[in-house]
Amino acid sequence: MLESRIKQLKEKLLFMASMVESMIEKSIDSLTERDAQIAEKVINEEEPKVNKLEIEIDDMCIEMLALFQPEASDLRAVTMVMRINNDLERLGDHAVNICEKSLHLIDKPPVKPLLDIPRMAAMAVEMVKDSLNSFAQSDTKLAMDVRSRDETIDNLRDQIVRELITYMISQPSTLERALELILIARELERIADLATNIAEDVIFIVEGKSVKHAW
Repeated sequence: MLESRIKQLKEKLLFMASMVESMIEKSIDSLTERDAQIAEKVINEEEPKVNKLEIEIDDMCIEMLALFQPEASDLRAVTMVMRINNDLERLGDHAVNICEKSLHLIDKPPVKPLLDIPRMAAMAVEMVKDSLNSFAQSDTKLAMDVRSRDETIDNLRDQIVRELITYMISQPSTLERALELILIARELERIADLATNIAEDVIFIVEGKSVKHAW
């Protein structure tokens, strides 16, 4: 009975994850395609659905803890689902933040061709997908691989920030637009950080050891 409930819980979590992945991808599409409709759909339609799922999953977890009082690996699985559930909701928030910044930029001339931000976004989304695949498959090797990519994202963010600051200094008229792009790069960095958190939670679920501060 408990095993079946945990399976249902994981399936619901992975459904929510697929929605969040789509939100992140659409948030960048709204920026690169300068499409307000995409951004508004993410903000007004998709985020409320993710928030509703987060509450449903939390309620399922609390009910299972109360009814079954799971121990050992089952307890780790339920409590880590709660943590991953919270991380997914925060991922959705970051997608919304990117959409809001995209809306500010849509009717303004571009600072420069958008190359590095979409590349950073693709890498961050891949980290999210792989962290959740590692969860679905209990694959700690994949989880460790996700964890190892976080530094690459940080380096790319630093590169984007340096380049945009150069534009801000040499062309003061770009200041507001360049700042919005810097904030988008920071949102993507946080998305990658949350993917890393999920990967570390997977390692804890499967192996029962914490690697959060082990580098």
